[in-house]
Amino acid sequence: MPLSTPDFASIRDTLLRDLQNLRADADIAPDSDYFVRASSVASAVEGLYQHQSWIARQIFPDTADSEYLEQHARLRGIVRKPPTAASGTLRINGTAGAVVTGSLQLRVGEQLYATPAANPDGSPYSVRLDDNKQAELPVFASQAGSAANQPDNLPVELMQAPSGVGAKALLLSMRNGVDVEDDAALLDRLLELIRRPPAGGNKHDYRRWAMEVKGVSAAYVYPLRRGLGTVDVVITANGDLPSQEILANVQSHIEDLRPVTAKSCLVLAPTPRPVDIDVALNLGGANLDAFTPLLQQTLQAYFAGLAPGERLVKSRIEALISDLPGVQDRQLNGPAGNIDPISDEKVVEWLRLGKLTVRALQ
Repeated sequence: MPLSTPDFASIRDTLLRDLQNLRADADIAPDSDYFVRASSVASAVEGLYQHQSWIARQIFPDTADSEYLEQHARLRGIVRKPPTAASGTLRINGTAGAVVTGSLQLRVGEQLYATPAANPDGSPYSVRLDDNKQAELPVFASQAGSAANQPDNLPVELMQAPSGVGAKALLLSMRNGVDVEDDAALLDRLLELIRRPPAGGNKHDYRRWAMEVKGVSAAYVYPLRRGLGTVDVVITANGDLPSQEILANVQSHIEDLRPVTAKSCLVLAPTPRPVDIDVALNLGGANLDAFTPLLQQTLQAYFAGLAPGERLVKSRIEALISDLPGVQDRQLNGPAGNIDPISDEKVVEWLRLGKLTVRALQ
């Protein structure tokens, strides 16, 4: 039975009762001196009880505060993963043959982005617009974190367009920004290590090694997918496809740790496979357009929970739709049945929500 610590009122009442047992004539009324003294002592004692409870919580990693959770993790060689900056591709327009040298900057809301100012060898970065009067450049967020992620094909405007380049541009992609690892994710990695200690290179070791790299939010291990002695690791970043940089970092990290007797380890990104949803609904006269965002959010949450290579179960989608408020009847026309993504030696498909079509049920 867990220990029950008394509260302030219980402690004060106990002090007053003991005092009256010692001195039957003692005045313990709320306006008495004894009552004031007992209240002050009870307040201090209650604080001691609370401090002891806090100390007890720090003993175990699953109840510890952030600072002490990090200490538990450091004892086992685990550190909190830092945030990663989003990156993507920017398409600019202008005069054919114009040369852009140096960094271009743009702002989306409070987020600032810039193209490279120099090449890896230190020479100035430059790009020439092609015959279609376009050029595509890599672009990076100035601050790390998921807030810098943007939807694909986002129209933007350059802060200072150079000669021969238009001010309006298109941000083709900006993703892979990941926030600093939160307490829940850090605790998951710590408990995983405690419950599944290193075992010389089994599949749990490969997953743990992949999860140690910043930018990786999930990892899935497929042993022997390409034959004996092979291990494939599929990773995702913040619910999206990882960048080539993250893939290379994970590959390098695992190569340093994996058993030398393993024939081959391949780190790869899943292949997205969009799944179109076609559903007819009876909402009892409610507006379909107003209902669609809720349906879209529900389906997005379901697809977000699917791991690469995991089957889509049609009846689960039907149940999710039926449970939404206002749905009196529904008919799921597409997909026609369960969908099994391809998972072989060449590709690991990842089912994602495609086009959503909502119509009234006749």
